[in-house]
Amino acid sequence: MAKATDRQPDGAERPLRLSVLDQSPVPEGSNGGSALRNSVDLATLTDRFGYDRYWVAEHHGTPALACTSPEVLIGLIGAATDRIRVGSGGVMLPHYSPLKVAETFGMLSGLFPGRVDLGIGRAAGTDRATAFALQRDRRHAPPDDFPEQLDELLRYASGRDQPDQRFARHVVLPGRPHAPEPWLLGSSHQSAVWAAERGLPYVFADFINPHGAEIAAMYRERFVPSARLNSPRVVVAGWAVCAETDDEAERLASSFRMLMTLMHRGQLIPVPPPEKALAFLREEEGRLGAAMSLHRRLVVGSPPVVRAGIESLAREYRAEEVMLVNILYDHAARRRSYELIAEAFDLSDARRGAGVSMA
Repeated sequence: MAKATDRQPDGAERPLRLSVLDQSPVPEGSNGGSALRNSVDLATLTDRFGYDRYWVAEHHGTPALACTSPEVLIGLIGAATDRIRVGSGGVMLPHYSPLKVAETFGMLSGLFPGRVDLGIGRAAGTDRATAFALQRDRRHAPPDDFPEQLDELLRYASGRDQPDQRFARHVVLPGRPHAPEPWLLGSSHQSAVWAAERGLPYVFADFINPHGAEIAAMYRERFVPSARLNSPRVVVAGWAVCAETDDEAERLASSFRMLMTLMHRGQLIPVPPPEKALAFLREEEGRLGAAMSLHRRLVVGSPPVVRAGIESLAREYRAEEVMLVNILYDHAARRRSYELIAEAFDLSDARRGAGVSMA
């Protein structure tokens, strides 16, 4: 099978890199502990299959997603894997002190040198009431100062810039000389502007907003080279489910469709089994068009179909890497989905050809 490639601005071709964004789905009838252990298991599998990085997301207040603390899960995944980069997709910075985030990811960098990514997001990762409950000071609304938070965190985490002089003598990051690689996550024009102005690599969440190609283009146009990065770097995160047949992949994806339909009605549930989801969707067929009017892009099908969809997504964003996310009821089906995609793209062969050990 031919290798998938991505064309660089100078016309040269390079292999398309694939990575994983894991939201730690909680199946109906299971629990958060099992979901988190499944995440560690999936990380070890994708490490062997040749995926580039494994990021875990932060969510609060939902029975469907288990990871409320990415840094805890990153530590477990880093210890269980050998090669794959590990990181956050992302840390929702408005909830936290920039110094505390820098200290945490500094520790992770010391434990897993050269393998830690610090993906940073602005969203709350939850509803307003839960976000308020997460606040330390509830006497008033938190300030809308994300750019200032981001700049402070970057000064601490980079090891290149001087931190705020008020705090400089108090900043001791235990992972030095190692430091995490910072990334900015987003699904809007504003996040692209912030990433470009600071010379940060940028991850666009197409699985949230499937109209981001022009935003990625704007990021490239406005990019200012920095000590971190000489030229713009775009990763697109997209939703993908792969199975042996198109019909089986659609069956598996029904769980997510039901979950999202109910979520947009304000009903939060664990991930339903496909049989329950299919029955629900049949009953809702007359209303489903309105419920799914967000037009989320779902790449669903057999290996050739999913490979073509992923390559199309990469071309649309001119991305050198695609980060794959899915929410499935059955953990074995999630494992198999990522396995089939790795086989479709010959990820293991590409790793061996690059001289990377697959042991």
